[in-house]
Amino acid sequence: MELKRVVVTGLGALTPIGNNIEEYWEGLVNGKSGSAPITYFDTEKFKTKFACEIKNFKVEDYFDRKEARKLDKFAQYALVASDEAIKDSELDLDTIDKLRVGVIWGAGIGGLETFQDEVLAYGKGDGTPRFNPFFIPKMIADIAPGNISIKHGFMGPNYTTVSACASAANALIDALNYIRLGHSDVIVTGGSEAAVAPAGMGGFNAMHALSTRNESPETASRPFDATRDGFVLGEGSGALILEEYEHAKARGAKIYAEVLGGGLSSDAHHMTAPHPEGIGVVAVMENCLKNAGLKPEDVDHINTHGTSTPLGDVAELKAIKKVFGEHAKNININSTKSMTGHLLGAAGAVEAIASILAMKHGVVPPTINHKVADENIDPQLNLTLNEAQKRDVKVAMSNTFGFGGHNACVLFKKLDE
Repeated sequence: MELKRVVVTGLGALTPIGNNIEEYWEGLVNGKSGSAPITYFDTEKFKTKFACEIKNFKVEDYFDRKEARKLDKFAQYALVASDEAIKDSELDLDTIDKLRVGVIWGAGIGGLETFQDEVLAYGKGDGTPRFNPFFIPKMIADIAPGNISIKHGFMGPNYTTVSACASAANALIDALNYIRLGHSDVIVTGGSEAAVAPAGMGGFNAMHALSTRNESPETASRPFDATRDGFVLGEGSGALILEEYEHAKARGAKIYAEVLGGGLSSDAHHMTAPHPEGIGVVAVMENCLKNAGLKPEDVDHINTHGTSTPLGDVAELKAIKKVFGEHAKNININSTKSMTGHLLGAAGAVEAIASILAMKHGVVPPTINHKVADENIDPQLNLTLNEAQKRDVKVAMSNTFGFGGHNACVLFKKLDE
């Protein structure tokens, strides 16, 4: 069976450094930090008092009051980003066969704030279960794609992938395969997360996963720097419209890139720590290259998982050197988490978008906040430090890894007619 070609025809983003695609790209190329003191709740007793929150997001600009009350933030973010991507794609929603349009979405946690608030309210009561009737449908992770499909009438495959911080990349790979195999013409895919809440911050602090650089939050996310001390929690959403190539071509759609392949693997090592030699990461990149039919030397740019943790950054770069050999020195490597923070289940989507935009504009966004070289990192690797670099990117790779040892990797290519 000959696989169908799959392309990207629409993009949408709601991030800590920009509330749409144009603003997001501007923030990326200018090295903008999205990290700042938390405004959502009192952090006095928290070890970490900062995060990468969405800025200037007014719910009433997108939803009426009644609708907003039914949606957790992560679902609101999903609807906003997917609406932008659908509009960007210029799909004719009146004529398209909606039975062949699906929504496959990623979320690592789902409605954490809703769960937290409802349980706290119950705990403060007299034991009478006075839960909001929307408690469960607001909280469940699959409600984001459910709401997207309900809004637009898309009746194709509809579900959420959950693989911690690899969730959105997993969703993208599933979407790729549904279209490749001829089951769908169009899939709305991506991911969203909204865990900047007491439960999220407290939980990650208890794991010693977050940076505690409270005196300088804007520089706290510093992937590959010797002084990195953990990731910065972020929130937001990224959406991509994946479409079968002939379907897109027939309607004269603009095409951002071709999705050439995806790879998956497991570390099978530890609940939260990466394998120190990155063997699972080696496997996922090799799987992705094989799936795409590419050689290591074909890759120009890698958007790394690069969370700014002491163990993870070194393990990933070791894996890149093993997979790409001498060619690793010729690749523009970066971590856009230095700007956006870590969007957990949405990370794979916003970073895939960053990779595609780097290809479109011929510019690789920087890894900001780097000051001190890490002796465990090969200085010959081009980590695109502190300043964006011009580069004709023909093939871009995006890496995303999650707690539990979940690894996902996606490859994009400039369209080859």
